Amino acid sequence: MSLYRDTGVVLRVQKLGEADRIITLITQKHGKVRAVAKGVRRTTSRLGARVEPFAHVDVQFYTGRTLDVITQVQTLDAFGAGIVDDYQRYTAACVVLETADRMSAEEGEPVFRLYLLVAGALRALADGQRDASLVLDAFLLRAMAFAGWSPAITECARCGDPGPHRAFSVHAGGSVCPKCKPPGSASPPFEVLSLMDALATGVWDIAERSTESSRREASGLVAALLQWHLERQLRSLPLVERRRVEERTPVRESP
Repeated sequence: MSLYRDTGVVLRVQKLGEADRIITLITQKHGKVRAVAKGVRRTTSRLGARVEPFAHVDVQFYTGRTLDVITQVQTLDAFGAGIVDDYQRYTAACVVLETADRMSAEEGEPVFRLYLLVAGALRALADGQRDASLVLDAFLLRAMAFAGWSPAITECARCGDPGPHRAFSVHAGGSVCPKCKPPGSASPPFEVLSLMDALATGVWDIAERSTESSRREASGLVAALLQWHLERQLRSLPLVERRRVEERTPVRESP
């Protein structure tokens, strides 16, 4: 029996048989791993709560014929505790997990940087100190950079002419100069491009001073870029709430 250990984040769970589950993780050393957790759907199982989505865990596996089998799990960070009770953070976290699952299509291929991005995004969402929409868009921009899809923001995507440029084309790969501008390009304000650049590079003081309209427009461009490269729509993305926390309408108590 070949045993190995790794640290990972649970991306997805699927039922298997009457009591088992298939757990999909993105791990530090082995990339995406799909493994069976036996008996976790029984009420007596001590592993069940440790292999839920958003969990950051240390796992021991043994190599099986088709799927590896989880034998031990130790919780490192229970990110779900700070995420599941808030709809905005929960939906943003679901997009993080789905994006990571899509971008790590090959099982066993190391994706260390993507693993760090996922763990960092979930930690920021669980902490709740930053706007969930900004955290999500920062993650998506950096995940696209990891995949080699980083959009051109400060220069022309086609000729490299320094910007900022007013036109933006998802199909062309980002900002485009007047000479390279294809038909149907968007014309986002410079503030939107500045916000996207700040999120991609981690300049949070600029990002957090941005207006709500700039955040909405930047989010639309980021989502369009991601789904263009993935060549499919993310199921969780339309569910994300994009309003700031302080702008939500308070619930009135009954007299």
